[in-house]
Amino acid sequence: MFPSKEISLPGWLSNWLERHQNPASFWLHMVGIPMTIAAVALAGIQLSLWRWDLWWRPTLLLAGGYFLQWIGHVIEGNDMGEVILVKKLLGRPYVAVSPRYARKESPPLR
Repeated sequence: MFPSKEISLPGWLSNWLERHQNPASFWLHMVGIPMTIAAVALAGIQLSLWRWDLWWRPTLLLAGGYFLQWIGHVIEGNDMGEVILVKKLLGRPYVAVSPRYARKESPPLR
């Protein structure tokens, strides 16, 4: 058989996966993230071709992709990354990982 190896993920990816544990939230992000990336690419292409009249296409892609991710965070029960950043800067409390998915710590030994 094959030797068992633990898969080591980059820190940012394991952090992202910890904050997106609900399957619906995960899949909404899998659709929403490419939409937001496509919006930026499309905006760049349109601007390079001087097609200012088509501004609504990347705007709809960006808004739609961001909306799907926001719905995912509502379902998940935690704050979006941008909201966390703003709350950190303002010294406000935030929810990075939904309490229902937070790791349960073992009780301290006596």
